[in-house]
Amino acid sequence: MVSTIGSSMTSFAITIWAWELTGQATVLALVIFFTQVPRVLISPLAGLIVDRYNRKLLIMIGDTVAALSTLGILLLSLTGNLQIWHLYVAGAIEGTFGQIQELAALSSITMLVPKQHYGRASGMISLLEYGSKIFSPALASVLYYAIGLVGILSIDLFTFVFAISTVLFLHIPQPPAQDRLKQFKIQNSKFKIVLEKLRKKRGLDSIFTGKFIWQEIIFGFHYIFSHPGLLALLITSSLFQFAHDIGGALYAPMILARSGNDAQVLGSVAAAAGVGGVVGAIIVSIKGVPKPRIHGLLLGMVGAGLSKIVFGLSRMPLMWIPAQFCSSLNFPLMSSSRDAIWLAQVKPQVQGRVFATRSVIMLITSAIAPLIAGTLADKVFEPAMMPGGSLANTFGGIFGTGRGAGMALLYVIASFCLLVVGVSGYTSKAVREVETILPDGDRNYSNLP
Repeated sequence: MVSTIGSSMTSFAITIWAWELTGQATVLALVIFFTQVPRVLISPLAGLIVDRYNRKLLIMIGDTVAALSTLGILLLSLTGNLQIWHLYVAGAIEGTFGQIQELAALSSITMLVPKQHYGRASGMISLLEYGSKIFSPALASVLYYAIGLVGILSIDLFTFVFAISTVLFLHIPQPPAQDRLKQFKIQNSKFKIVLEKLRKKRGLDSIFTGKFIWQEIIFGFHYIFSHPGLLALLITSSLFQFAHDIGGALYAPMILARSGNDAQVLGSVAAAAGVGGVVGAIIVSIKGVPKPRIHGLLLGMVGAGLSKIVFGLSRMPLMWIPAQFCSSLNFPLMSSSRDAIWLAQVKPQVQGRVFATRSVIMLITSAIAPLIAGTLADKVFEPAMMPGGSLANTFGGIFGTGRGAGMALLYVIASFCLLVVGVSGYTSKAVREVETILPDGDRNYSNLP
């Protein structure tokens, strides 16, 4: 929680700094893009790494790299050399190692928590995420004008100590290793003996050739595509994520444009999102998710879509704050229900690879969405909603005209798509019955590679 507050403050401060420097939504979208693309590229290999190596160590490495990245930005800012492209590089580095860290943390849940509490555990993760949003925007919006970007980066650097030291003293069990020697025939008996010695000495259960590595990487795709329910669920979640991230890329610049670059307004709205998320996470942590869990996912999508439509139609903090609270209230239920389904349906030994495949698909949509949003906002919707613009007469009475109006129109279109995805999920039998048509993850899959 402490470390996440620091990181959220840095993200908030960088958003303000970049907007003041450029005034373009595309620049902020590119920061997201260059963070997401490395996640896509590393995910297949990251899943293999998570299934093979110490997950506790991987989590700590992720925090260490993030701290070094923050230190680099801090030094550049202190020397007056910080430029926009430095944020792209830092985002790419953090995205790469952050993806491995997130997969390691998510895959550790099944080793730490009984199956019946997966939903509650995911709710606690949401509590962490949204809890930081209560404090970090409010703190950052005040501190940004008091101590600047350098001061906030310094605080963030200090908070990484909490993250690394906490995990250092935590025991995270590893899943049972699969014995590859029984599954792959090795003709050379001497090589076989060497393999066995390595396995016993270093705890390794396989030596990978290029062929074996490729088989491991594509395993997650094979697993998901062979289960229609999981595939349908992944498609539904990806469509929702795509529409959500289009709106997410417009969220901060839209508020700043409509509030006269008021960082405190942006901070207040972000804090409301944090409060809503915390309330939702507490409810999920105490009561768990509904059964069937798919109802929690789809109803959460519908609720988020409706709330965001109201948010986009509003023009002032008086409406932004409650709308954002209601929107965030749905996300812990939605993410906890989704994760609980995946955790229950996928065997612990292969979760790294399967979850990595899921991440690849969703991250591709998350990488593309900000670019589309930034381009459409700056080149199409914003000019069209200026006084005298091509869309001003049609939508001006609803969204107003001037800076931010075009982004608001695009935001509402994306939010309506969220609503459509949630409702459409109930029309798909594969999605509705995903928990009943799939074998449970606790069954013995003796033929898994």
